Amino acid sequence: MKVKPVNHAKAAEEFLEDAPHLTFHDERLWDMRQKRDQQMHLLPEWQELRSRASAIKEHTLANLPEYLEQFEANAKKNGIHVHWAADGAEHNRIVGEILEKHGAKSLIKSKSMVTEECDMRPYLEPRGVTVTETDLGERIQQLDGQMPSHIVVPAVHKLVPDVAKIFAKNYNTDPNDNSPQSLAESQRMAARPVILTADAGMTGGNFLVAETGTFVVCTNEGNADLSATVPNLHIATLGIERIVPRMADMGVFIRLLSRSALGSPITQYTTHFRGPQKGGEMHIVLVDNGRSARLGMEEFWTSLKCIRCGACMNTCPVYRRSGGLSYGAVYSGPIGAIIDPTFNERKYSTLPFASTMNGSCTNVCPVKINIHEQLYKWRRVLAEHHELPFVKREIMHMAGKLMGQPTLYRTAINGTEVALSSLPRFVLYNWLNPWGKHRELPHPVKQTFHSWYKKNRLKDKKESKGGKA
Repeated sequence: MKVKPVNHAKAAEEFLEDAPHLTFHDERLWDMRQKRDQQMHLLPEWQELRSRASAIKEHTLANLPEYLEQFEANAKKNGIHVHWAADGAEHNRIVGEILEKHGAKSLIKSKSMVTEECDMRPYLEPRGVTVTETDLGERIQQLDGQMPSHIVVPAVHKLVPDVAKIFAKNYNTDPNDNSPQSLAESQRMAARPVILTADAGMTGGNFLVAETGTFVVCTNEGNADLSATVPNLHIATLGIERIVPRMADMGVFIRLLSRSALGSPITQYTTHFRGPQKGGEMHIVLVDNGRSARLGMEEFWTSLKCIRCGACMNTCPVYRRSGGLSYGAVYSGPIGAIIDPTFNERKYSTLPFASTMNGSCTNVCPVKINIHEQLYKWRRVLAEHHELPFVKREIMHMAGKLMGQPTLYRTAINGTEVALSSLPRFVLYNWLNPWGKHRELPHPVKQTFHSWYKKNRLKDKKESKGGKA
């Protein structure tokens, strides 16, 4: 069966129609961007940190097999069980087998984009395992049946009344409760009994350290520490690209991560997990799921440097005004637009076009991923692979023909004003003109650069040559 591409434009249009949510989403994320800038200006070495972080990630990715093997050897010495998952299906099978072996029927977990990527919950729940998200934003999204809309703040698109209604439905709280503190306390009271009685705990992870065989989890709520330590069984899932060579490298990445993500100097909890607690058991599942293939893509491999801070999303004018769910993928925003096509080129073929190409995403990336350049390169690849929608393909074909013939192009420019003023509106505003769906076509300037140059500069050159002669 042919996969249908995500219709980002339609989903974004629906989000744009909801003025209160649109305004809040835009302002909230821009506020995070501004706080990030404030932190950047407080550190004179900020650009040096970015360069260093980028160099470390590039070096690590260039030597990825060796560092992964080093991590595995050291982790096993620490008493950690290490598993390798080629794809999402294998990841889910491994986790399911670990839980089955321990007779675990309830799993508490902290935030993990990789488990979302692998669709782990839909796999485990039909097999009798109750999975409870303990991160506040993730839990809101879980109860509402939605995927995360942001890498760091999963429910950022929701207003307080939205959360009140969700909690009222699931926790029997007051549907008119408009106090964020009260709602957070409701989640806390509902989650604690589940945490205390859970059979197993699961976390994601921000970094793997090859030198020590340890992994680092950065959170602000403390739920990851509870998920990892209250049950005796701890499973951690991380992508293979999250590895760094040495513990000393953490000094670079920890300084960049929270500042880039939220504009705060450091996360509330930066926990280093070295091995299982006494009497407990610890497992790490290292997930590939297309990452090795992406590493072999000459123009797109540097996207693996991403440390999942979300800075590119906070600054992106398209993401801020279209909402994360409009991307139809676990990874949204600019970073999602260059990662998602590596998972399914046809399904996510529209996402690289959801950009103004302003370059702000690249400017704020703490590991200097050339995001806007990769967006452009993906557009070229998708065109070459015939993955463009019919209308876009035909419009680009016609534009190419027009711009490739100077005389025809100038004739068209000169006739634009007449067309705008005399032709019926339906001729100019129809399905062949998506630009005009939400905006009026701009009136052309009275004089083009070419006509001005021909009148002023060519004339001067001719006179100058005549004078010399």
